[in-house]
Amino acid sequence: MICKRIQISNFRNIETADVRFADGVNILAGANAQGKTNLLEAVFYVALGKSFRTSHDEDLIRFGAELCKISMDYADSQREQNITVRLMAGKRRRIEHNRVRLAKVSEVVGLFRTVLFCPEHLSLVKDGPAERRGFLDVAISQIYPNYLRSLQNYNQALKQRNRLIRDAESDRRTFDETAEMWSAQLAHEAAIIAQYRWRYVEKLQAAVRACFEEMTDGKEVPNTVYEPSIHIEAAACEDAAATEKLYFEKLMSNHEREIAAGSTLWGTHKDDIRIDLNGKPARLFASQGQQRSLALAMKLAEGAICQEICGEVPAFLFDDVFSELDAARRAYLSEKIRGKQVIITSCEPSLAAGKHIRVENGTYTEE
Repeated sequence: MICKRIQISNFRNIETADVRFADGVNILAGANAQGKTNLLEAVFYVALGKSFRTSHDEDLIRFGAELCKISMDYADSQREQNITVRLMAGKRRRIEHNRVRLAKVSEVVGLFRTVLFCPEHLSLVKDGPAERRGFLDVAISQIYPNYLRSLQNYNQALKQRNRLIRDAESDRRTFDETAEMWSAQLAHEAAIIAQYRWRYVEKLQAAVRACFEEMTDGKEVPNTVYEPSIHIEAAACEDAAATEKLYFEKLMSNHEREIAAGSTLWGTHKDDIRIDLNGKPARLFASQGQQRSLALAMKLAEGAICQEICGEVPAFLFDDVFSELDAARRAYLSEKIRGKQVIITSCEPSLAAGKHIRVENGTYTEE
């Protein structure tokens, strides 16, 4: 996947921009708050249909403007294509692929695959389960459209079931009459999600180990294990019907406890990835440097798995992470991105060899 050109109007502090990228390394260099991350955010939005910095599209429209537009030309192994996004204040966003409007925003996911690595991801190991679930959701959704559909269906059912649980004290009858239906729907989607996550984390384990072996000359051994919210044997996870039955039974087993808690207590929204280093939980026992190495390995593994399954190398977006890494990890990362398209933001103009683009107050000048 190669981002060839992106044209932007009224996005964040960018009034208008027309930027062409090289197939290899691209460095967006400039002082803070000039628009480096904004350009990266625009590429990410086109790829995922959402921002990695806000959940409100209104925040993306330049102050005083009514329409924001992003048009990106990209190439895969087959041909050159285009994705265009229009955001309008108070109106539904419009996304087109090769000038054909997409019926759902989710249909854009997986057209242009990308791996984002930003400073927040350096805490992927030590942060809570929600961060690691988010990592899985973005990575798997870009590879498997069915996963994204199940995830959306699951979240809708979970929202409805949680609302019924919260209202149960004042309206127990409605909860009792509908709990089985919503639990069945939740269990069905949970079984699909669990299967995808289980298989992905198995691949993640191998890819992270390969990266870490290179980084440490085989001196340290990482381990990543999928941890669903209920006990599921590996063999059972391969059986969708058996997994669905396990989830359904758990969801129907203790309604009083859920009502007391005010939410659904079991399901894939409670999943985690256990990350160990040398046989010990990395979150508790690994040093900050080791945790950062694991996070780096996970992001590189995300790209490797995407390439393995889809046959396309994703574009890598690095938002000011080089400045957060020590010299050894920076050198390792520089070596691993050879032959890939990478867009890097940095305050250091001489960060790496590649195409340099000077960023100043929302304008982009090739050097």
